[in-house]
Parts: sequence; C-alpha cells; structure tokens
Amino acid sequence: MTDSPARTGTLDARYSRPDARPSAWAEVHATLETAGTYWLSTVRRDGRPHVTPLIAVWDGASLYFSTGDREQKAHNLAANPNVVLTTGDSALQGGFDVVAEGAAVRISDPDRLASLAQAWVDKYGEVWRFEVRGGDFWHEGGGLAGVYEVAPARVFAFRKGDDRFAQTGWRLA
Repeated sequence: MTDSPARTGTLDARYSRPDARPSAWAEVHATLETAGTYWLSTVRRDGRPHVTPLIAVWDGASLYFSTGDREQKAHNLAANPNVVLTTGDSALQGGFDVVAEGAAVRISDPDRLASLAQAWVDKYGEVWRFEVRGGDFWHEGGGLAGVYEVAPARVFAFRKGDDRFAQTGWRLA
C-alpha cells in the first residue's frame, strides 16, 4: 500500500525532533500486517482500564481479534466498544510503534469469518486454525470465541532513536 492524500500523516512537532519527517503510511501498514503480538486496551464497566496481549490480523483497513465471551475483554466490549490496539518494538533507542484507536464491532457473517480464519492460519500457522461455528470461531483448545473488527478512526506512529524521534498521526474515515 502506498501513501495517498487520505493516508498522509501529520507530524506532531511537540514529540518529534526538529528535523523529523512524518512517517509513511506504508510503514504503518507493514507494521500492522506483520506484527506478532498486539496489546488491546479496553475499559471495565467501573471505568478501570484493562490491557491484554493478543494476536490479530490486518487486512489493509481493519484489525481483527478474537476473544471468548467469558473473558474480561468481552465483558468490557459489551459495555464500551472503544478500544486501542498497539504494537511495535519495546526498545527506546530504536524501533517503530503503532497505536490504532477505534470501536470494536463483532463480526458474525460466516463467509467473512471463514476468510478471517484462513488469515489467522496464513499469519500464525496451523496451531491457530479456527472453525466457524454459529457466527463465532471455535478452537479445540479454547472453545468458542467472538471475532471483532476495529476500523481505526485514529492511528499514531512513533519512530524512536536518538536522531529519529517522530510522532505522526492520521485521522481516518
């Protein structure tokens, strides 16, 4: 994916070196597509935050993750669908981090779920092969899991390193 006028980010000079340039959307896309682990932030009913690592797939426009209905994140999403998904490199002196904000929407269309199940296998291997059952994913090791789509409304990229610090933001439709 290449940058287009709609995908041109805005550099935030407050958190960037004076000579920094905005990060390219193509780098954001590549990071979201290839990341192994993401961190999902949700909000509990009482307002306390909840953060958990998980795996996800990116299709170029949305991130997808799954969770069992009895897990804390599923309870949180039922009350408040607004989430933040982050991924990147934990090193301070280098790397590239991405933060995606949006609302998580549960997906139940069997054809879409079948396509996403294959995307999980393509990215993570056979150990993450899901069956589609009744509008959910099913896995022998974990039972049923709802699948959620997050089409980011805002994305931030953080480039790190002594001579590279830059924060770029995008507002997406």
